[in-house]
Parts: sequence; structure tokens; C-alpha cells
Amino acid sequence: MTADLLDLSLTEIAQAIRRKKVSSLEVTRACLARAQAVQPTVNCFIAIEEEDALRAARAADRAIKRGAKLGPLHGVPLAHKDMFYRAGRITTGGSKILRDYRPNATATVATRMAEAGAIWLGTLNMAEFAANPAGHNEHWGDCCNPWNPAHITGGSSSGSGAAVAARACYGALGSDTGGSIRLPAAANGVVGLKPTYGRVSRYALLPRVWSLDTVGPLTRTVRDCARLTAVIAGADANDPTASTQPVPRYEKLLDGRIRGLKIGVPRNHYLEGITADVERAMDDSLAVLRRCGARIVEVDVPDPQHTYQLTNAIGQVESATIYANWLRERPQDFSLVVRTRSEAGLLVPAVSYLEALNARARIAAEFVQQVFSRVDVLHTPVMTMPLPTRAETAPGATGDVMAMLARITRNTRPINFLGLPSLAVPAGFADNGLPVGFQLVGRPFDEATLFRAGDAYQRETGWHLRAPVVVA
Repeated sequence: MTADLLDLSLTEIAQAIRRKKVSSLEVTRACLARAQAVQPTVNCFIAIEEEDALRAARAADRAIKRGAKLGPLHGVPLAHKDMFYRAGRITTGGSKILRDYRPNATATVATRMAEAGAIWLGTLNMAEFAANPAGHNEHWGDCCNPWNPAHITGGSSSGSGAAVAARACYGALGSDTGGSIRLPAAANGVVGLKPTYGRVSRYALLPRVWSLDTVGPLTRTVRDCARLTAVIAGADANDPTASTQPVPRYEKLLDGRIRGLKIGVPRNHYLEGITADVERAMDDSLAVLRRCGARIVEVDVPDPQHTYQLTNAIGQVESATIYANWLRERPQDFSLVVRTRSEAGLLVPAVSYLEALNARARIAAEFVQQVFSRVDVLHTPVMTMPLPTRAETAPGATGDVMAMLARITRNTRPINFLGLPSLAVPAGFADNGLPVGFQLVGRPFDEATLFRAGDAYQRETGWHLRAPVVVA
């Protein structure tokens, strides 16, 4: 029965709990048992909060018995990247420096999930200070891919992708500054949304780069992702960068109909260097979308190469500013990779930083005009090659590690600079047996269309139903 419970999606388990077919306590115990079972191999958790989770599950069941009004996540066990503050609770950011840090504020997204009835199972592993796209962490140990622990999980929301794939929780929150939701989603065979910049409040979470950071969910299905997004999105008086744009009822729009939707395939940049196995997966996914009634249109996209320098200027300066005191006072407590990347920002001229910020709105407007005047959605691989191993991407590995990391983020980083929404969807497996994913990129604040297209695809495919076999 436990295995059957864990195979249900977030929306399915929420409905089962609401209809009293299963208790939140039973479901929470199943997730905790699974988390304990996979943790030695996958290392996806930093902390499993068993007593608190069981207490919350019992309270959720009592609420159902007394006929209380139930939220859309009532009684559902979730776990989250260890960067969302909860007042008085340790939040490490995957770092040594914050190993015992207890913030005095609670993240808006954490509050909204609690109000929706979710159970907090624990905090998930992540790259130190959200600063490594492979997901390595020398302080807490690497999070390992549940499909093959020798391979990377993608980062920096490594634990979020791995825990959802390993069936240790029904969904997780992550952050995405240059691909940190979409990369682990694709690497672990789950769904992940990088929302439009400003769609979701970032109040009371550990920052990486203020101008690029976004918060979004990783789930097993697009429908699950739509539900979580609806819960966390929207204006927030505590975050002036959170948009006041109304939040659509995303799930209500998921009717499986995308006939006439124009899906663009870029002629340039995003498919360069793609391997044959990943290309097959992309072609197959487009064939499914075409069968669903979508029109596939080849498009030229603005060359994003020049945005990499602009992104570097913004990212390096802002991360150096955020961590300046620790870089001066505790440099030895950073991993070499994170310290090197952060210190580089101290050498970037203010003029370069301000030029990058000022160019952003113009470049984004040009991209939207050139691409979305012709199509509704852009379709690209998340990564153009099969997942590398942890050894190949580890600091000090033979070979050009920085070139490998740049290749991993090549298709995701430009979308953060542009501030656009992007949905990663599982699309099969590469020749090495590891998951492959595509991303759908949309107009600003048009997450709804991405959900519609991704949901239509999942109605016709079963990749999201496959689960890894984790051997302890």
C-alpha cells in the first residue's frame, strides 16, 4: 500500500486525503520511511523533521474530522530546498557558514504553503549558496542522482529534484538563478517551473543574485506544478519586486486542448552541439505536441551569446555584495569554487554592472517581440547532452570542468537574464539511461500557456510516471 501511495501525484494524494480514503498521517509516515530509505544513497535531505511532520499530519487529520475548510495542499507532505527561512528554524543554504543559522523571519512562500495545508517534511540538500549547476556540496556531501548515483542531480536545487524523483515527497520548492530548478528537474525526470521574474515573492529566503533569483516548484506532473504555483504566486507587501499581476486559476485551464498553439523551435544557438540521443528525445516530444494539434514553427532567436557577459556582471557583483562580509572574515569556510565565483564580483567595474542592468529591459523586449510575435511558446532542450558524472564535474577533475558547467547551463541562463517563465518537462532517457528534459519558454507572466502545453504532452506520454529504483 505504501508504494501505491508514493506513486500517486500531489493532486491525486491531496484528493485522496480530502475524501478520507487515506489519512495525512499514513501518507506522511510513508514519505518519511521512503526518505529514510533513500537518504544513504541519494543524500537529498539536510534535515528530516520527523516529529514535526507527524504532529502536523495528525493536526491535518483532526481538521478534516471536524469539517474545517481545507486548503489545496491539505495534509500533503512536501520538502524544500534549505534556503527558505522559517523563524527560529535552522536554514543552512547548503553552507558551512550558516550551519547553525536561525533566522527571525519566515518566507512568504513558506507561510502560503502552510496556509494551504501542506506538511513540511524537512529541508533538502543544495549546492552551497545555490552556486553550482552540477549540485556538488563539499560541506553536506553531494546529492546523488536516484537514477544512477554516479551522475549529477543538476543544481543548485539538487535535493529538490532528487527527493521528488525518489518519491520521498510529493513536491518541493527550489530557486532558479541560472537554471537551478530546470536543471535538476530535467536531470531527475520531474517537472520544474522557473516563473517570470516577480511572479513569486522572494521575501525571507537566502539570496543568490537579487536581479535574477526566482522561486518555483518541482513536481512529478505539470498539474501538480500548476497547483503549487497558484499557491505561492502573487503580490506580497513584504517584497516590492513581487508583481501585482493577478494569478490565474492555472489548473482550471488544463483541458488538454492545444490545437493551433504555435510552438517555436529555434534555428540557432539552443540546438548547437546537441547529441544524437538528446536530439531524438526532442524530436519525439515535438511529434507528440504536433499530434496534440500544436503547430511547430522554426524561428530565429536573438543570439544570447552577448547576454552571458551581462549575466556574469550582474551575478558576480550582486553575489559578492551579498557575501562580502563573509568573504572578508571567513573565506576559509567557503568551498573554493563558490569563493572564487563570488570574489570575482569584487573586480567588476560599477560601470559594467550598471550597463548590464540597463541593457536588460531592452534586450528582453527585443526577444519577446522577435520570438513571440511569431509563436506562443519556445521549445528547447534543457541540456543538449546526456548527464555527466559527478566525477567529471567535480572541482579538480581532469578536463575542463568550467567548460562542462558552462555547457550544462547554456540553454537556461539566457532565460533568467530575460526574466521569462520556463517549464522543464521530462522527455525520456538518453543512451546512458539518465533522464532528458525539454523546456518551454513563454511570454512574461504567461505560465498558464506553458502549463497547458506541458499538461497536454503528459496526457500522451508516460515519462513522468517512471520512478527510479534506489538501491540502499
